[in-house]
Amino acid sequence: MTELIVSIGKRISKADSFMLTVVYTIGHIFIATLCVYFITGAPLNLAAADAFIEPLINAGWFYFLHSSWKRFNKKN
Repeated sequence: MTELIVSIGKRISKADSFMLTVVYTIGHIFIATLCVYFITGAPLNLAAADAFIEPLINAGWFYFLHSSWKRFNKKN
């Protein structure tokens, strides 16, 4: 089991910034929808609307951060 986790971690660390951003954003939207729904008691459609906007902004930030990190590590 540990080898599987390490293998997945290695594949993720080598992933293209765009693909990693897409996977991160999908997960973030799902998690944020559930959090808003259960924490605030908002209707599911409003929770989903809120949870869709914020992760898209975060996705832009994550893409920039991951791309910058990869460029920085290539130089060193």
